[in-house]
Amino acid sequence: MAIIVRLDVMLAMRKMRSKELAERIGITEQNLSLLKSGKVRGVRFETLSAICRELDCQPADLLEFTPDEPA
Repeated sequence: MAIIVRLDVMLAMRKMRSKELAERIGITEQNLSLLKSGKVRGVRFETLSAICRELDCQPADLLEFTPDEPA
């Protein structure tokens, strides 16, 4: 199972920089960068809600499920 984080796409669509979003939602740029790259094991609903609020989007706009290929 693979979850693809599409935060970079949504930031580009909203013409917003990571630094600005990080400041608005109260997390560090480094943590936002880890989230964008998919290198986190989880995300708090509070953080996800803040991102969706600032980018005016739904969680499904940020996260995409791609099933594994059968062996």
